[in-house]
Amino acid sequence: MGHFLSKNGKRVKKRRRKVRKNCFLRGPCMLCFIVHNTSLDEDQFESASKLAERYATLTTTEECAKFLLSPKELAIWEEQGKSLLSSVPAKLIGPPLFRTVSSDYSEMPVCKRKCAGVQTCTPRKLPRSAVEGVPDNGLNNDIAQRPAPVCTLPTSTAECTNVGIQGNMGDCSSLLQCPVSPLGPEDNELLPHENFKDLKVESEPPNINQLPSSILLKVFAHLTLKERCLSASLVCKYWRDLGLDFQFWKQLDLSGRQQITDDVLKRIASKNRNTIQINVSDCRSISDAGVSSIASQSPGLQKYIAYRCKQLSDISLIAIACHCPFLQKVHVGNQDKLTDESLQQLGQKCPDVLDIHFGQCYKITDEGMIALAQGCPRLQRIYMQENKLLKELASLDLRHITELNNETVMEVVKRCKNLSSLNLCLNWSINDRCVEFIAKEGHSLKELYLVSCKITDYALIAIGQYSKTIETVDVGWCKEITDKGATQISQTSKSLRYLGLMRCDKVNEDTVERLVQEYPHITFSTVMQDCKRTLERAYQMGWIPNTSTAS
Repeated sequence: MGHFLSKNGKRVKKRRRKVRKNCFLRGPCMLCFIVHNTSLDEDQFESASKLAERYATLTTTEECAKFLLSPKELAIWEEQGKSLLSSVPAKLIGPPLFRTVSSDYSEMPVCKRKCAGVQTCTPRKLPRSAVEGVPDNGLNNDIAQRPAPVCTLPTSTAECTNVGIQGNMGDCSSLLQCPVSPLGPEDNELLPHENFKDLKVESEPPNINQLPSSILLKVFAHLTLKERCLSASLVCKYWRDLGLDFQFWKQLDLSGRQQITDDVLKRIASKNRNTIQINVSDCRSISDAGVSSIASQSPGLQKYIAYRCKQLSDISLIAIACHCPFLQKVHVGNQDKLTDESLQQLGQKCPDVLDIHFGQCYKITDEGMIALAQGCPRLQRIYMQENKLLKELASLDLRHITELNNETVMEVVKRCKNLSSLNLCLNWSINDRCVEFIAKEGHSLKELYLVSCKITDYALIAIGQYSKTIETVDVGWCKEITDKGATQISQTSKSLRYLGLMRCDKVNEDTVERLVQEYPHITFSTVMQDCKRTLERAYQMGWIPNTSTAS
């Protein structure tokens, strides 16, 4: 029914029946199928002919539309039209791509006409092209790519009233499902099913190798060296090339691999000059020659780790120092053959060393440590577990070290049995708990400097209670020290000979004067007491104040 209505019907000759009836509708529509269908019996044919005769008596397009869309006629067409689908030509029913299912009319043949809404104009013939303005010259690529506009068929006359049918029914395409065909020949045929098979894009199955190489490299970065070399690189050549990317060879962790030999290190060094970190801990099959070869090819090496490689000597560490001037971290613990010579080379060639570990290197002495300290001004950490040097350490100055913590200080005091002097000034991390541990464990400690530390009276009380050897205690500029702490340490400590209280503002000067009188064997250091002692010395040396000049 989606076409213009015309009252000038033509006489159509039926093929099998010698019955000539007027066809009042141009183009294929449901009424045409009912009237001209050969499979109808006599009663059905007569009823369809009566409908056509009633339709012929109508004069206006409004009456025609109401007649065709009335519930009574719609019910007749629907019941009779369902039996006609088998006889409808296949070319009149388009493929599923051009049909839109709409409730009860999803199986009915529809007319191909332009869907442009209701227009008030006189009945006229539509252009043969499916889209207005497109020349009638066959298949148009632009039109074929465009989705077909469709409109819904109203199910009652009420819907026809809602859409506003007024005037002449020039175009009833807005009331019907009108699939648009990209063809424009006179027969106005739809595309066959075969033409749309080519439009389907066959997608290939997803493959991980379709990802960009940068993403795959990030995935490979989460794999260990063993997984990259012995698993991933064996998948394909592409993955092998990814596994050889230079970024994976910047940090070499070869620890615990007994199959690593000098030849392997030489091959790695020949193909890569960007190594910044290498770990050969517990590699018993390598020697000084292998480490020297990789050091000569890695000028940017920053971290060298070789724990428990007892076969290595000063040769490997000297090669590292000579070829790697940017070295920052050296961990060579438990290497029995290392001597002071390697530490001297590190101090001369590697001024940026920050962290060094040579625990259980028993041949290192004070000379090597002094050379290292003089050549590496930025040195922050030194680990000397079970060294003779550490056991014989007597004096330790740890002033103003920002990263120093209580646990480190307590471990040093515990390990250094001969420590007699400890300077912890300007370290705000040192607290009462640390001072109490020092007082208990520092059996040889005699001097303890705690200027500007975060301590209270409890630290002084702990020193007086637990220490029997500390003679000098300086707690100047400790703002939480009060008269109580100064009095308690003076009373309980039997070994105390000097107590520095400079700029301890909560300590009263009268209390200090009283302590000076009560404990003459202890020297108390405050601003007033220091001035008094200075004047006494001046008098003893013969100084006489000048009183002749007027003030």
